[in-house]
Amino acid sequence: MEWTVTIKEKQYIEIVTRGVADRGGSLYMTKAITMILTEHKIKKALIDQSNSDTVSGTIVDVYKRPKQLQEMGVAQWLTTAEIVKPEHREFFSLLETVCVNRGFGFATFSDRQSALEWLLEQ
Repeated sequence: MEWTVTIKEKQYIEIVTRGVADRGGSLYMTKAITMILTEHKIKKALIDQSNSDTVSGTIVDVYKRPKQLQEMGVAQWLTTAEIVKPEHREFFSLLETVCVNRGFGFATFSDRQSALEWLLEQ
């Protein structure tokens, strides 16, 4: 999975992904994002997965993700809006539910405008 990070007016960071969104690439990206957020004291992230070709992972992977995030140092103060393709919505909706149930501020959207509005209101 390829990704780029842009800091947007010190309010949030924007991550745009490409390729295959898989467990290994997602965890590596999350570690890098956590370092950037901590360094710049930013508490919001907009992740645009709409350019990702495919999403791989099992239901078990999704259920384990909040614990992995905590172990990696991703604080629950982080608020994340994620833009996903309609065909990936089911996978990310489950991830959203699991993360929210574990105390993370996380929501998925199908368009940038809705995601950004939600993120900036948090």
